[in-house]
Amino acid sequence: MTTTLNQTITLTEFLNLPETKPASEFINGRIYQKPMPQGKHSRLQLKLCNTINQVAEASQIALAFPELRCTFGGRSIVPDVTVFQWERIPVDADGEIENVFALHPDWTIEILSPDQNATKVIRNILHCLRHGTQLGWFIDPDERLILVFLPGQQPLEMTGDDPLPVPEFLELNLSVAQVFSWLKAGKY
Repeated sequence: MTTTLNQTITLTEFLNLPETKPASEFINGRIYQKPMPQGKHSRLQLKLCNTINQVAEASQIALAFPELRCTFGGRSIVPDVTVFQWERIPVDADGEIENVFALHPDWTIEILSPDQNATKVIRNILHCLRHGTQLGWFIDPDERLILVFLPGQQPLEMTGDDPLPVPEFLELNLSVAQVFSWLKAGKY
């Protein structure tokens, strides 16, 4: 992430600005623009959303969203993947999904891009956990590891065939190796 504004502004002022591509985030009074997703990042993001939704959407357990702006706790962030339990998804009077999500996700997933600052990404995961998120994953494609963050616990370093923890509301069996196997070119 790179700073795009040298002076501090308020969250309200930030939310009134036009959206940027790639998305910008509001953290501690400053605006940071996320890097443009590249191949590995995009592939993992797509597969994670599809895999989670394949298990959770039809039975209305949860829904995974790519690049969804979430505004809570004084920040406005855009995690790579957010998962919300079905009953927590904001809907309008017509029962359609709201555009604005002014709440924390139940599960946040961040995929590190080559030029991205890992500390800023991890700090966003920790912010989510402080505000009620049940689980955070930090995926590092270059290192082939996933750091798992649970509230009040030391991060877990997961590699190889380690089974990945998922939120209690979701029945999903994934290993680190399975996640990174999605990066292989070939028949799917």
